[in-house]
Amino acid sequence: MRSELIFGAITHVSNRYLLIKLAAKATRKFHRPNTRIQDTTNDVLMYFSRSSPISTV
Repeated sequence: MRSELIFGAITHVSNRYLLIKLAAKATRKFHRPNTRIQDTTNDVLMYFSRSSPISTV
C-alpha cells in the first residue's frame, strides 16, 4: 500500500510537504514512457524509505 511507503519515507524526511515536493520532482525525472505514473511514484517512495533523499554536506 502506498501509505506504508509514505510512512517509511517520512522517517528520512520529517516535513511531509517537503517529502511530497521531492517525490513529485523525482517522479517527473524518473518516469519512463509506457509505464504507469503510479508505479514510478511507488518506486520513488521505496527508494526514499531506504535512503535519505536530502543530501548532507
